[in-house]
This record gives sequence, C-alpha cells and structure tokens, in this order.
Amino acid sequence: MQTALVILAAGMGSRMKSSKPKVLHEVAGLPLIGHAMRSGAALSPARTVVVTGHGAEAVEAVVAGLDPSAVCVRQTEQLGTGHAVDQARDALDGFEGQVIVLYGDTPFISPETLARMSDSDADVTVLGFETADPEKYGRLVVEGDALMRIVEAKDASPDELEIRLCNSGVISADCATLFNLLSNVGNDNASGEYYLTDVVGLATSSGMSAKVVTCLEEETMGINSRVQLAEAEAVFQRNARVTAMTNGVTLAEPATVYFSHDTAIAADAWVGPNVVFGPGVTVDAGAEIRAFCHLEGSHVGPDAQIGPFARLRPGADLAAKARIGNFVEIKNATIAEGAKVNHLSYVGDASVGEAANIGAGTITCNYDGVMKHRTEIGARSFVGSNTLLVAPVKMGDESMTASGTVVTKDVPDGALAIGRVEAQNKPGFARKLMQVLRAKKMKRDR
Repeated sequence: MQTALVILAAGMGSRMKSSKPKVLHEVAGLPLIGHAMRSGAALSPARTVVVTGHGAEAVEAVVAGLDPSAVCVRQTEQLGTGHAVDQARDALDGFEGQVIVLYGDTPFISPETLARMSDSDADVTVLGFETADPEKYGRLVVEGDALMRIVEAKDASPDELEIRLCNSGVISADCATLFNLLSNVGNDNASGEYYLTDVVGLATSSGMSAKVVTCLEEETMGINSRVQLAEAEAVFQRNARVTAMTNGVTLAEPATVYFSHDTAIAADAWVGPNVVFGPGVTVDAGAEIRAFCHLEGSHVGPDAQIGPFARLRPGADLAAKARIGNFVEIKNATIAEGAKVNHLSYVGDASVGEAANIGAGTITCNYDGVMKHRTEIGARSFVGSNTLLVAPVKMGDESMTASGTVVTKDVPDGALAIGRVEAQNKPGFARKLMQVLRAKKMKRDR
C-alpha cells in the first residue's frame, strides 16, 4: 500500500514571541518542519502535502528546498486540526493508499514508530503515549486493544481526566476513509473547532476499527515556546551523543560536544571537549578533533588532526593525515594528504598539495572586494611564516617562500620567493624616541 504524508504547519506559534513561523525555528541546524519531513521520508511516501498558514511563503520556500516534490496547500482560517487536514483533500484527490498526519512542530517521531503505524491493520490508527503528567493532552479511551474515542482535556469528564494514555495528534487511515470521516466532523465543542480527533469516534460508531500504537513520550514532544525549543535541542544532543559513542566514536567530554542533524562521524574518531559541528560535516575513521573547534560544511579525512581552536568553514576538504592546528581557519580549500597548517593561518579558496607545510601567520589573500580568487600551493612546498599569498597565484611543487614575503606572482617548481622591504637600523633612535614620548606624556599629565 502506498503512503502519503500530510504535515500540518499552519500555526502561528504566538508563544515563540517571534516574527518567524514556529516551524522554521531550528533544532540541530534543521528547521522543525525539516525534522518532521525527514521522519516521514523514511516511509518513501508517494505524496507529501504540507498545510501552511502563518508565514506561508517562508514555510513553503523552506519546504521546496527540502523536498521539491512536496505540495503545499494553505489553511487561510485557523479552524482546528480537522479543518487543516481537510485542506489536503484536493491535493490527494485520486490517491489510493494510507495517509499519515504529522505535525511540523513535532520533530522527534521516529521512522520506526511510523513504520509500526503503517503496519497497523486498523481502519484508523492513532499514536499515543503514556505520561505521569497528562495536563492538557487529549485522552485515549480504549476498551481492550480497541480505541473507542479521543477526548480533548477541556471536554473530558473527571474520570476521563484520570487516563494516562494520551494523544500525540498523529493519526493514519486509508485516504478515502479519512476524508469521508472528516466530512462528518462538526465543531460542537468548547473551542468551536473541527477536531481531527473526532474521526476516531465517528469511525467506531460506524463499525470501523481503531487502534493505538504507542511510543515514548519524548518522541511526541511538541515545540510551542523558546523554552521547549531549548529542551528539544537538549534531547537531540543527548541522543546524538549516545548514538555517536555507541557507533564507536570517542567523546572526551560528551556533554560539551554539539552535533548537527546530519553530522556523520566514523568509528574510531576522537572528539575533544567543546567541539561544535555545524551542518554538513563528515569525519572519517581515526581523525582527531581537538578541543574548541568549530566545523561546518567540511570533510575531515582519516587520521587527520584538527585543532585545538580551529575553524573549518564550508568547502574545507582535508585528506588523510592532514594537520590543522590552533587558531587556523580553512574555507573552500582542499588540504592534501600529510599537509600541515599548524598555527595562526587563514587558507581560503585554495588547494594545498601533498606534504606541504604552511608556516604560522600565512594568509591567502583571496578577496579583492568584489571577487574571490584561488591560490594553488604545490606538493612538498614550504611556505614561510607571515607569508601573504595574493591570489590568483600559484606556488609550484617543492617551492618555498621566505618568512615575511608577499607573493604576487607565480613561484616556479623548486624556486624560493623572497619579497621583503630591506630592513634599516637607525643608531640611537630608539632611546631618543622614548625620551620624546616620555616628555610629551609628562606634559600631558600635568
């Protein structure tokens, strides 16, 4: 049976106190809507429909970037979850298969949980969870393994409020069944809204079956405020750290390492304290990321060493056994096998050849104020400390620069480049200058 996703992302999220739509706030570098889409994508859905509303244009732009095949429809009036799902009716016209309704502000429902929902033999399946503090959650009223109805907290009786099995809001049903049931949902309730949850009672009253699939409460965590957003980030990071260590990565101080949603680290890599991985980072086996490094959009090859206090920006690509030391920044540059950039240097829009050595204070001057230009540094070359490489420029294999050189033209293979202003000594001038300066200071301080 084919599966379609309907993801609700129309809410304003007023408690976020933000001009940005709630579902575009990020956890681990990915918008909340992206987490929901990624979970659902594990089912290889035939169609994905996202229901937008507040900030629709911004949300739709993000959705298109994440999944160009997704269809967005708009809920122009906020009349409840049932009304929101019904906006997807036309987009799913002619679809024969199962529909799973997800929420753009609920990022942690796992693909495994959705697979269990997909495997359910009931006409309607609801995702539930048990909690010791149900608060305002809707309650799932069951008889045996049959779900009879869902009661919203504000409409529940005292006995129903004692129920600890709660509704996550996630629901699945055959497409035709779902929209037939939605056609009969009314708004005679405390909020005057069309509840998606009412389809369960309508289904059971007409002889259909309804069941509950349960998951951990953590999976159903919805984000409605900045506090909950921070809590969600903490949940993600804790789980990501456990996953990394379970897969063979050493984290010297796990609580201080921060992962992105797509960080990929191979077994036997070592990560020191206070390391931050932005989006788009891969780290190969045996690599060592030392303390206080920040990486994004970059690749670290096997047995490479990074840091401490290094920054890898997008496009940094380090081969095996490369060495990037303290206070070094690499951007859009390839560092070949065994090459070293050990301290206090910036290498951007460049290629550094095999076994090359970049001295302290080296800068590739890649930007002229309008355009970026590339620097090529050959294999086994040696760049002296405080060298400025004014791009576009090329150093040949086994070439050298003297310390303090400004390189403005290509250096042939095996050549030494020297470009210094000749130093001059002024006898006695230092003492005279200091006397003048002290006299001026005394006069000023009177």
